Amino acid sequence: MPFATVEAFKAAADKNPLRIKEAKEAGRRIAGMYCLYTPMEVIMAADAIPVMLCGTRQDPIPTAEKTLPRNICPLIKSSFGFGLEETCPYFNAADIVVADTTCDGKKKMFEQMAAFKPLHLLHLPHNPTLPEALRFWTSEVARLKERLEMFYGVEITEADLARAIALANRERDALDGMQRLMALKPAPLSGMLMLELLFKSGFFPDKEESCALMEAMVQEVSAAGPGQSPEGPRVLLSGVPMGMGSHKVVKLLEDAGARVVGFENCTGYKRVQRVATDRPPLEAIAARYLATPCSVMTPNTARLDLLAEMIDLFQADAVVDLAWHGCHTYAIEQHAVRTFIQEERGLPYLAVETDYSEADTEQLRVRLEAFLEMQAVAG
Repeated sequence: MPFATVEAFKAAADKNPLRIKEAKEAGRRIAGMYCLYTPMEVIMAADAIPVMLCGTRQDPIPTAEKTLPRNICPLIKSSFGFGLEETCPYFNAADIVVADTTCDGKKKMFEQMAAFKPLHLLHLPHNPTLPEALRFWTSEVARLKERLEMFYGVEITEADLARAIALANRERDALDGMQRLMALKPAPLSGMLMLELLFKSGFFPDKEESCALMEAMVQEVSAAGPGQSPEGPRVLLSGVPMGMGSHKVVKLLEDAGARVVGFENCTGYKRVQRVATDRPPLEAIAARYLATPCSVMTPNTARLDLLAEMIDLFQADAVVDLAWHGCHTYAIEQHAVRTFIQEERGLPYLAVETDYSEADTEQLRVRLEAFLEMQAVAG
């Protein structure tokens, strides 16, 4: 069933490359970011536009491989290749890139990126449960604030941060509401469409506009109720971040008759946790981002808690766990996720490791179809 608000969101999103160019020409400040750990509230408090940067397509990877090793993950190579080729409008418009030491490959790539783009690197602690970790990460958030104040020649006040937190939390609520539409049974939207909406939501230069569009979408689709088309197994997709251009596993699952109802990754449900408004802003921002259940954290038991929450919320029948080639932390964590899903939740689980290319598409198609057929037989 088509929805007018969905089409309005997609039409507005298609204009984002032009809108970011116009914003740049109008003198707006623009800061690019790659990762969910980047505290966008600090960027917004500097009256700059936080915008996600390209990194989900295969096209620029051959260029990146002239400099970077071939056996690192496609996300790193794609991000770097887009920057080298100057083919990402958001990267081209960005005054500065705010980056994070989420893995060894990224932080070494960022050393090279800093040679052709102003870049601020946030150093991330990797044990979120230690009291020292929050103190250190809060100091890193404060260091970003100081860098942006110097870079842009502005002062960021607590009131600026509070306003940014309020808008970012509104966006999180809208993203949460949009994804919860998939909890309806049957889900009213396809997983491919939900992935497209989530991916494109990161490129809006005007967050007030994107929030209003998402809020309208939630209102219209939820009022229409559950979908009318029969759906196959409801799959929860876990693992690495993804987007348009790196969506083949979602498409293959749905081509085989499944419905991807939830995305336990940085593109999806990891984005909805709010920043607390009852503590000092920098500390509240730091605490929220440090709680992100990424596989770079050790221990990372919060990811299992999130999976349990999402399995119940989205009434998932199975979990597919995706890792990119060369992404060691997500690949290693697949053992713990498999044990949790199969033994504690009693659900079918499949680990998939691939990259952005189409080279293994047919092989993946056979594996995913066999996985879904086995669940149908078992059911």
